[in-house]
Amino acid sequence: MPDSCKVGCFISEKRKELGLTQKDLSLKLNVSFQSISKWETGKAYPNVEILSDLAKILGVTVDELLSGNKKDPDGLSYSKAGIDIAYTDSIKSEMAKHLATGDRRVLNGLGPFASLYDIDFPDIKEPVLVLKSEEPGSKQKLAMEYGYTESICHDMVNHLVNDVIVMGARPLAVLDTIVCGKAEKSTISSLVKGVSDACRENECSLVGGETSIQPSVVDAGVYVLTSSIAGIVEKKGIIDGSAVKEGDAVIAVASNGLHTNGYSLVRMLLEKMPQIKLEKIGSNTFIEEIMKPHTPYYRSVKDLFGKGVINAMAHITGGGIAGNLCRVIPDGLSAAVDLPEIRILPVFGFIKEKGNISDAEMLNTFNMGVGLILVVPDRNKKQIIDHISKYHDCYEIGKVVQGTKKVVFRKRLNWV
Repeated sequence: MPDSCKVGCFISEKRKELGLTQKDLSLKLNVSFQSISKWETGKAYPNVEILSDLAKILGVTVDELLSGNKKDPDGLSYSKAGIDIAYTDSIKSEMAKHLATGDRRVLNGLGPFASLYDIDFPDIKEPVLVLKSEEPGSKQKLAMEYGYTESICHDMVNHLVNDVIVMGARPLAVLDTIVCGKAEKSTISSLVKGVSDACRENECSLVGGETSIQPSVVDAGVYVLTSSIAGIVEKKGIIDGSAVKEGDAVIAVASNGLHTNGYSLVRMLLEKMPQIKLEKIGSNTFIEEIMKPHTPYYRSVKDLFGKGVINAMAHITGGGIAGNLCRVIPDGLSAAVDLPEIRILPVFGFIKEKGNISDAEMLNTFNMGVGLILVVPDRNKKQIIDHISKYHDCYEIGKVVQGTKKVVFRKRLNWV
């Protein structure tokens, strides 16, 4: 526990060294004159939220402020290595409010060594956990550069959720990891808030995670995000493509843009043609268009689970339609996709034109406007299209036929 008198004398000493009056300091911190007086007489401590600003004004670290002593300039300390324990503790207190959840299955909060989650599901006879880790790729570099801090968290969580729901699973809990060179409270708080909000929107909980400050490994201002998710599904309700049959309909569910794939190519395009970032695509600039958060699909498909109307689902990410749909097509069958049926979003036409990119490269890199594909019995396709269309644009793009290649494209993309 800090010595309040020692801390108070230290604040007073440093204030006077800087030629500041108590009133000057109170104005800089936007606190009352009486607060400064109470700190310096040892009657109170500065609030944890204000410690960092106070330390910065006095030209000391938070650790030095709380110890009431200036460290030996030649001595080594964790603070000198870039980690200020007191400051990181204040960040944790800020994070705690975003981790609050009404989920009764979450048995503990911020502080314990690990998160506890109750997995008693009386309605599921043979529960199977569905686990996945994900990071938002190079899109997060653009997000930090252009101020889409919370938005990139939605990208990450929505991508995770989509990856587990295609197996028929219900998303349960997310753990996030933030790696940075220097922890900035406002940025960390914004990231945790973004992940927490995205979890709530997908009917799951952020139950904990890790914030790792690595000043000698990651540059200050750089944040690297990753998360893991746990979902649950009844064993007999797993959707893995084994039920796919010849004659099944291939149904597309619209994306809202690039989602979280193809950004290495987009960044290369921006480096060569930086002026295009403010060019308009409809009512949005190019940057606004490519930074739309990844579309989440759970709410649109969850009511179809367990009804035997979906034989396979594919989340269309890196590798495009062919690279993802092939994962759920059994041997001896082929998903024949009619390219003219794909409703290409304008942003993809813009990228193709500016980068002089071939159709094959576009199909191999981007989702082209199709974020999710369902393979369903032909007799059920109208029911499914009608249901999903309440949430997203949804339409048929092909059929399952006999063949040796898991996915075949028929005809050519229609760019008009």
